[in-house]
Amino acid sequence: ELKHGRICQLAWLGFVFTDLGFTLPGDMHKVSSVAAHDAAIQYGAMQQLLLFISLAEIISSVAVSQMMTGESDRKPGDFSLDFFKFSSTPEKAAEYELKEIVHCRAAMLAFSGVVTQAVLTGKGFPYF
Repeated sequence: ELKHGRICQLAWLGFVFTDLGFTLPGDMHKVSSVAAHDAAIQYGAMQQLLLFISLAEIISSVAVSQMMTGESDRKPGDFSLDFFKFSSTPEKAAEYELKEIVHCRAAMLAFSGVVTQAVLTGKGFPYF
C-alpha cells in the first residue's frame, strides 16, 4: 500500500504537470497525459520502464524477504532517510507514518479520479 501510494503521488503530479504543458523536450513528448501511454509504446519507452522497474524490484526483494522472515527489523517503506531527525521520538515517527499513509491513500483516489475525468471529458487540467 505504501509503495503504491508513493507511486500515485508522483503519478498524479506527472499527469497534471503534463496537462499543464510541462513536458520533456522533443516532439515525442508533446502529447496529452491520456495519449502518453500509446506514445511511450510507439517509441519503445515502455520496454525500458519494464526493465528498470524489474531490476529495482529484484534488488529490493532481498530486503523484503529479510523483513518478512524476521531477519531484519526494518519497517516497510523505511529507507533511513531522516537526515533532519523529523521523527526523533517514537511518537513523532508514528504521527508521520500515519500522515504518510493517509496521504498515500488520498493520492491513490486522486490519481484514479484524475485519469477518469481526463478520459471522460477529453480535456486537460482542471478537467471540466
